[in-house]
Amino acid sequence: MKKLIPYLILLLCATPAVRAQVRASHLGSFDNQKLHWGIQVGYTQSKFDLHYSEDETLRQTIMGVTSYYSPGFHINIIGDLRLNDNFNLRLLPGITLISREMAYSWSPEYTSTHWKYDLSRTVESVYGEIPLEVKFRAHRYTDFRPYLTTGASFGFDFASLFKNKNNNDESIIRLNPVDLRYTAGVGFDFFLPYVKFAIEFKMAFGLVNLKVNDDDYYTQSTDDLRSRTFMLSFTFEGDSRALYLSHAKNR
Repeated sequence: MKKLIPYLILLLCATPAVRAQVRASHLGSFDNQKLHWGIQVGYTQSKFDLHYSEDETLRQTIMGVTSYYSPGFHINIIGDLRLNDNFNLRLLPGITLISREMAYSWSPEYTSTHWKYDLSRTVESVYGEIPLEVKFRAHRYTDFRPYLTTGASFGFDFASLFKNKNNNDESIIRLNPVDLRYTAGVGFDFFLPYVKFAIEFKMAFGLVNLKVNDDDYYTQSTDDLRSRTFMLSFTFEGDSRALYLSHAKNR
């Protein structure tokens, strides 16, 4: 995504040259509203950005650990505040359900003497999130308008096992419930007769080390655990005035 950003900025900056050539056919004044609302639903893929432990003694037992993307889901309410012709401020409180898989490579010496060990662990979370983003919109071309977003998101994991007592027989991977992430994405607005529909691609990068120190090998195998999430979102923002005028016209 980082390599695509310069090209996306060029695309956004180039659209003013053609904006006057074609008129909008749907929701012509929608983006002039000072404040409007909507809903966003989408699919997520999440994993951990992790640092393998520097403890040489532990490395003799666990030879490596890897995190893989796992699927999830999110839903948000959108509050959109127009700042000017190109910038909007968006608040998107919502719920995100995610899971992250961690795979472990055990040494032959350990596996020969321990029959009860896991090759992988799945860590599930249910985050209540409050993202705050700035949306930079290109000028509209007919019923299409690309945009970029950036911002930050505060999340609290309601499924966190942070307070659960751990033990070596049934060890769990505990995470700190509070996470802070920065986000960057690109989207495309499509203006339909009564609804503005958008497709958005976004990455979220964790700024907080989520690891809780425990005595088990599963936790000690990493020195740092941070979240990374890819989100594919579908946004629906309605124009109540257009619906009212259409109803009045048909009466």
